[in-house]
Amino acid sequence: MASNSTKACLVAVLAFMLAWAAAFVVDAAGECGKTPIKSAAASLSPCLSAAGNARAKVPPTCCTKVGAMIKMSPKCLCAVLLSPLAKQAGIKPAIAITIPKRCSISNRSAGKKCGSYTVP
Repeated sequence: MASNSTKACLVAVLAFMLAWAAAFVVDAAGECGKTPIKSAAASLSPCLSAAGNARAKVPPTCCTKVGAMIKMSPKCLCAVLLSPLAKQAGIKPAIAITIPKRCSISNRSAGKKCGSYTVP
């Protein structure tokens, strides 16, 4: 089992990779409105471990961020989870889409189906 310092280092590396990759994404109005997808993705950084591992505990901060994004723009959440940026950060869409359910978010249209991914 990895130590806490190893886990913290891994999270820091993933956050750095996410930020680095975000620098190469073109900012444009789209599924996230005027918010650039890289900013929307960065706001979900507390979800990185849960988005790559179905057994990882979802941090409360992640649940709060995902809940807010679902309320404001469910399509934005899907766009972030299915973006090349998310893939580069190690996010697995089939796992990431389960986060709203794992957070017990009741009104989670974006947490049931994103692109070709569906949560039972």
